[in-house]
Amino acid sequence: MVGGLVLSQAQTHQAATPRTAAPAPAPAQALEKRPRDQAQPCGTVAAAAAVSVSAPSLDEVRKVHARHIKLGLDRCPRYARPLLAACAVSGWPGGMELAASIFESLVEPEAFDYNTLMRGHVSGGGGDRDPAAALRLYIDGLEAGVSPDSYTFPFVLKACAQLAALQEGRQQLQAHIVKLGFQHDEHVQNSLISFYGKCGAPAMARLAFDRVEAEERTTVSWSALLAAYTKAGLWGECLASFGSMMLDGWRPDESSMVSALSACAHLGSFDAGRSVHCALLRNTARLNTIMLTSLLDMYAKCGSIEKAAAAFDAMDDKSAWAYSAMLSGLALHGDGRKALQVFDAMVREGHAPDAAAYVGVLNACSRAGLLEDGLRCFDRMRLEHKVAPNALHYGCMVDLMARAGRLDDARALIGTMPTGPTDTAWRSLLNACRIHGDLDLAWHALQELRRLGAANAGDYVIVADMHARAKNWTAAAALRTEAVDSGLAQSLGFSAVEVRGELHRFVSQDMAHPRTRDIYEMLHQMEWQLRFDGYKPDTSEVALDAGEEEKGRVVAAHSQKLAMAFGLLSTPEGAPVRVVTNLRMSKECHAYSALISEIFGRDIVIRDRNRLHRFSRPQVEPPPSSPTRTKPRRNQGDAIDELSDAGAVAKAPALRREMEGVAI
Repeated sequence: MVGGLVLSQAQTHQAATPRTAAPAPAPAQALEKRPRDQAQPCGTVAAAAAVSVSAPSLDEVRKVHARHIKLGLDRCPRYARPLLAACAVSGWPGGMELAASIFESLVEPEAFDYNTLMRGHVSGGGGDRDPAAALRLYIDGLEAGVSPDSYTFPFVLKACAQLAALQEGRQQLQAHIVKLGFQHDEHVQNSLISFYGKCGAPAMARLAFDRVEAEERTTVSWSALLAAYTKAGLWGECLASFGSMMLDGWRPDESSMVSALSACAHLGSFDAGRSVHCALLRNTARLNTIMLTSLLDMYAKCGSIEKAAAAFDAMDDKSAWAYSAMLSGLALHGDGRKALQVFDAMVREGHAPDAAAYVGVLNACSRAGLLEDGLRCFDRMRLEHKVAPNALHYGCMVDLMARAGRLDDARALIGTMPTGPTDTAWRSLLNACRIHGDLDLAWHALQELRRLGAANAGDYVIVADMHARAKNWTAAAALRTEAVDSGLAQSLGFSAVEVRGELHRFVSQDMAHPRTRDIYEMLHQMEWQLRFDGYKPDTSEVALDAGEEEKGRVVAAHSQKLAMAFGLLSTPEGAPVRVVTNLRMSKECHAYSALISEIFGRDIVIRDRNRLHRFSRPQVEPPPSSPTRTKPRRNQGDAIDELSDAGAVAKAPALRREMEGVAI
């Protein structure tokens, strides 16, 4: 323990170590020993200080520092501090070295000087980020008898967060904070919330937030809490907290809105996302690139690629991040041709495509079945833009080849991966084997996943279902038993539908919903109307050793169908029905959804665990005597992205009421 703080890997910070030699005379004492004509540098000092504040480069700061040394002022905090701050926070390459030198020359550095140098170490100006040095500097200050102030702990907590030093920050720094009486300071409280969030401890971040008195909370407090939930992937809690923030009368800042939009995108909550968009328009004079990119991502993942494209087109200065988000959105929607056009525009605008952009465009080619275009993009990545393919790129290429039926080529590509075969690549091949019915290669892929220790319950289920379709019930049962014996529990399949800002979750044969009777009556009506169109359930993918009647009953109460029935029952006529599921869309559910969309005149949007499926009703031409406008039988729908838990957006209706009357 050093100065009350224990570091698991203490690193000495030479510049921050107090001088062991006797201190030099103070500047004032030194000036008294000079002749009178040399002891009046006031004009020179003022000019030097002015230059130090407005120094445009590190070289200018060096010149001013040299003048300070010549005048004997380099040890005086009054004149050294502007130079110290300029070097520490400017981001100039090599600036931290000069800042450390200036700090070292101070006779008795105070808390402000320690804080300035710690800020430079954690901000990483010029690539000189060194959080361990910041912690060492904090200990040196304690040993030198310098008392920390309210601005010290935000930098120290940030250093702990960058080092992922959760235990040190929780057990030692927080104890220092309480001991020194800073537990009620606004900056320290917010830094504690942010520290726990960045260390992946959202429960501790929430506890720190709850300890802040309601009248002491600020927008920064809420933003730190939302960021903590976002980092942990607790999208439901993030959106609920954003709703609470709005209900408490706080005006959200850019950070909190970006967190809320990210939560809406992952939850697939289109209504809540539109409400956050309204809040953006109400509280922001002009949307910047970060906000527009977040909107783009949210609308794309919620199924409205048109609104995503509008946000993309509204950007004056499109960043590489924005292009990557648009490419990923188009890949999700299976629009490979449009993704290639956006990629070409990105190159024409002078942006060098990075690894993320290539993942987006290769994924789009894979979803759209554009084999030749995908191969050309892969060659351009390696040869033209000199981007080294990683495991994600190879996974996209394996998926692209396998979907096109080139299973042997896909298997050969896995063997040539520089990173070695990955579970992503083998799982892509396994899914393609399911589509093409190659049981032998599927079994080989499962064996490779076992060898990598990455096989999950879903992998076993795919191969077991393939055996079941081949009527090999013994092998199918053996695989399922092996998965259970290995402790691989398959997550419960569910589907959820968004109604008035809330997500209602269903499982197969669900009887737990408060409106179960109405839902099954609606389901019966749907089945009855489908029979007039010649619909017959496709039970070929039901892996049960049972008769067709029993299989039909299983298919009839599928979670996706229950979610659609509740959506049709609970939303206004003509409104789209948005469903999200953690299951793969089966052929039977695909045909069923398309017919329901046609018969009921609704857009039905289903986001499964892989991609988006949109079923839009065709346009109907008006009769000659009717008005010139056309009446669509179905609206364009919006999709739903990954869902964390049911009821996650319970605050969304309240949020929407607060935004009522605001147009997007």
